[in-house]
Amino acid sequence: MSTDDSRRHYIDGDWTTGTGDETFTSQNPATGEALASFHRGTEADVDRALAAAEDAYDEWRSLSHIDRAEYLWDIYHELRDRHEELGEIVTMECGKEISEGLADVTESWHMVEWAAGNARHPHGDVVPSEIASKDAYMRRKPKGVVGCITPWNFPVAIPFWHLAVTLVEGNTVVWKPAEQTPWCAHIIAEMFEDSGIPDGVFNLVQGYGDAGNAIVEDDRVETVLFTGSAEVGHKIASKVGGEPGKIAACEMGGKNAVIVTEEADLDIAVHSAVMSSFKTTGQRCVSSERLIVHEDLYDEFKERFVDVAEDIAVGDPLEEDTFMGPLIEDDQVEKFKRYNDLAREEGANVLVDRADLGAEEIPDGHEEGHWVGPFVYEVDYDEDLRCINEEVFGPHVALLEYSGDFDEALEMHNSVDYGLAGAIISEDYRQINQFRDEAEIGLAYGNLPCIGAEVHLPFGGVKKSGNGLPSGREVIEAVTERTAWTLNNSKDIEMAQGLSADIITDE
Repeated sequence: MSTDDSRRHYIDGDWTTGTGDETFTSQNPATGEALASFHRGTEADVDRALAAAEDAYDEWRSLSHIDRAEYLWDIYHELRDRHEELGEIVTMECGKEISEGLADVTESWHMVEWAAGNARHPHGDVVPSEIASKDAYMRRKPKGVVGCITPWNFPVAIPFWHLAVTLVEGNTVVWKPAEQTPWCAHIIAEMFEDSGIPDGVFNLVQGYGDAGNAIVEDDRVETVLFTGSAEVGHKIASKVGGEPGKIAACEMGGKNAVIVTEEADLDIAVHSAVMSSFKTTGQRCVSSERLIVHEDLYDEFKERFVDVAEDIAVGDPLEEDTFMGPLIEDDQVEKFKRYNDLAREEGANVLVDRADLGAEEIPDGHEEGHWVGPFVYEVDYDEDLRCINEEVFGPHVALLEYSGDFDEALEMHNSVDYGLAGAIISEDYRQINQFRDEAEIGLAYGNLPCIGAEVHLPFGGVKKSGNGLPSGREVIEAVTERTAWTLNNSKDIEMAQGLSADIITDE
């Protein structure tokens, strides 16, 4: 392809500039430099992509699961072959440090491996019938055209959470990636082109929220898979929820917490809290912005956590000795600082404030990047405080002390509107099991950070955090319909529940 083609949409097997005249630029959040420009998609471009997906559906669904998976196996090998190259591009485009950029690509091929391998696994259930002469079982069939809308913080892994299973199950796709990471999206589209997947089965439209909204509102879309902010996800769910037969599977944000009980191992507690709060500069939907610590360990935990936060290595995300890279963009820096100010207004005692890094802390040549460091504070617990209820999506961390039994910690944990991820640090198995059973979250961790995903496990939350469907094996539920099939092997008709099958007439 030519250089111009690298900035285009991929629709119906062709690279196209689309119908609009506007372009937008991908920027490196560590340096502020422009990486590449891309054509901005319009409603007309989405319409063309959906038409292509609809036209390709019948032929694509007629293939076997195994034949469809063959295209994904080609992509699996390309992801592995280009691991280091693509990992660096992830880091350059979204700013997370290089081990995370590489892990993003690893997770993507894990997802493709799982989805393609699952093509050879059983896809239905044989169910005993009440009637011995009947066979009963359930079959799955694809829903049709699926719209995928993905975020910037996992610009390779999360798209494959959506795309891999959806395509293997026989659906066609129109994908709108985050506008902050179009370069990663473009490379994924190149991989689909290289795989030889039939025209129209996979379509990419670059752009902003108006393109995503056009996907959501179109009647041809049977399922919307969304990962992103709660604000956008709730609008999508409200729109789609009123349309019979249409599904919105949304995985959204969280105000996640780590509980450190009086029975905790402090080494594990501090390590887990630092990972949970500062990995990806706090820009994971599972990042922890609340640390709920028992009074018996509070002072020592606070001292150790603050020591680490004051020294956490902020720097060039391409360097291996960096722990925290930049925030994604100026708007996020402003939001982070606004919530830091709010915490002060609500009575917080600030323990670490590295929101405005000194010039000596910013890497040479990176002065235009979106740099912040950790902001850590303690505050007397009040369930109505906004600073401990609203998601910041940055390294903004509240320490909350509790003095009662474990029920008090759980009540504090569950008091927020979100319910995505959380962790308990304890050597008491009863506390661990109570947390597992009573914490109002979709992702629970014991003696671990509350981050991490294994592709064969469900990933998602409850309450304001969504319904947990657009990832892992749960995607199958969102992109397929189940048919209960019953077959009579007898010459006679016999009904369940004792229902008479006799035909009675006046004669």
